[in-house]
Amino acid sequence: MKINRLALILLVFTVLFTLSSSCINDSEKAEKKPNLLFIMTDQQRYDALSYAGNTVLETPNMDRLAMEGVWFESAYTPCAVCTPARASILTGHTVANTGVISNSLAYSEEETGIMPMPTYDEVLAGNGYTCEYYGKWHTPTFRARIYQNQVTVAGKSKSELGPGKKAAYLDYLAPNLPTRDLLKGEFMDTYTERPYLAHPIDKRYDLARRGEDVNIKVGQSDIHGVTSIPAEYHIAAFEGGKAVEALERLKDSTFSLTCSFHHPHPPYLGAKSYVDLYLPDEMPVPKSISDDMENTTYLKRKQRSNPMYSDPEKIGYFTSEYYAMVKEVDDWAGRILDKLDELGLTDNTLVIFTSDHGELLGAHGMRGKFVFYEESSHIPLMIRFPGRIEPETKVGSYISTVNLFATILDYLEMPAHPSDGFSLRGLIEGTEAENGKYVVTEWLSYLKTDPAHMVIKDGWKLLLPDSSATDVMKALYDMNTDPHEMNNLLGSNPEAYKYDKKVEELESCFSEWLMMRKH
Repeated sequence: MKINRLALILLVFTVLFTLSSSCINDSEKAEKKPNLLFIMTDQQRYDALSYAGNTVLETPNMDRLAMEGVWFESAYTPCAVCTPARASILTGHTVANTGVISNSLAYSEEETGIMPMPTYDEVLAGNGYTCEYYGKWHTPTFRARIYQNQVTVAGKSKSELGPGKKAAYLDYLAPNLPTRDLLKGEFMDTYTERPYLAHPIDKRYDLARRGEDVNIKVGQSDIHGVTSIPAEYHIAAFEGGKAVEALERLKDSTFSLTCSFHHPHPPYLGAKSYVDLYLPDEMPVPKSISDDMENTTYLKRKQRSNPMYSDPEKIGYFTSEYYAMVKEVDDWAGRILDKLDELGLTDNTLVIFTSDHGELLGAHGMRGKFVFYEESSHIPLMIRFPGRIEPETKVGSYISTVNLFATILDYLEMPAHPSDGFSLRGLIEGTEAENGKYVVTEWLSYLKTDPAHMVIKDGWKLLLPDSSATDVMKALYDMNTDPHEMNNLLGSNPEAYKYDKKVEELESCFSEWLMMRKH
């Protein structure tokens, strides 16, 4: 059988071209820059996952990241409130240096000089990355300008970040779950604008019980119960679903994708299918719930004005709601990770999971954050990067999420960029000898040289809530023997003098940290 010479030439050329193209594609795939997937929750305390020892919550997907990568046992927020913490995570700079000292500055304009440094995503975008961000932003909105995701509703473009995020969610709810009148016993959630059934710890529930006006304005933190929104339309589904869709769209790009979940931040309303998993009378009660707080820094904190947070029965409802929201996030984190696997992106994607700050959840008879106690300032952090980070790595060193900026640029092989933090890679790989011996968390109600601060080293924690005041009590806790921070060794302790050297040691750490921050 004769073969046409021209056909044979074409056949050989086709084979060679195919092989060449395959080699080029394999080479490009091998040289493709790593991706970044950043998953963040809002107000998740360090022990709100099963990997951290929680025996009630089952969080297989958060656990999966810890087991397949590195778990940081002693990770702390830079500041125990949303906007300052988020600004520090994004820029790698301390609260004093970003100038973002309160939530009210989330809407600052660029002309104010607030947060003048770029975020890690701005650095990545300048190096060829496609950057998208879904969920809660709560940081000066002008810093979100590099994100490409927008939604169009009724002919108008609405950002899914910043002030527009709630509007985008409500537009999503409208056709799926229209608003309706309240049924007997229901109240209206001010965030989702949908009804909910209140639990006994809810402020309006308590007002109704006492026959008082339930139509007064209440804060998000006063709202407790079960939302009428089914899980498939709840805020976690909206945010997580957007991230899953983004992965499908970005699979052929070099990307940085953030999914910033609103949960478990107030209002404390879980979907019924999740709240039913956690019976209030079976929830753990904080060991410090009955702390008399007499010899403490925070005796006058406004959270203690409500006795419900010292009531074990009511805290059971609170914990049930909180755990339900964490579980919702875990399920959606699993869907995001599964999509990463399905698309073959896992091996070339750096994954970070953390939270901006914690939640007291009845510890010391308090709720919320804003303080230096562990439940408020100690947060979960795990990082996975197959082939670069060994599975089941644990780091016990003290670190802050300020360090994530430098860590991201390091692992993504970007040029170093000025920041107040250091890359965690040395601690992960066991080569770091200097950093990680102590950590500082700060609080600034206004900019000053010496902010209120917490220093923790070797299990000893020093608290000074406001260094500008002469009448504020210092607190020192030996968490090696007092893990629930109930025995202040300073203040009215007649033997406080015995701890002078320890206080001096921790204050010297703070002074060193201040000097590094100034550089």
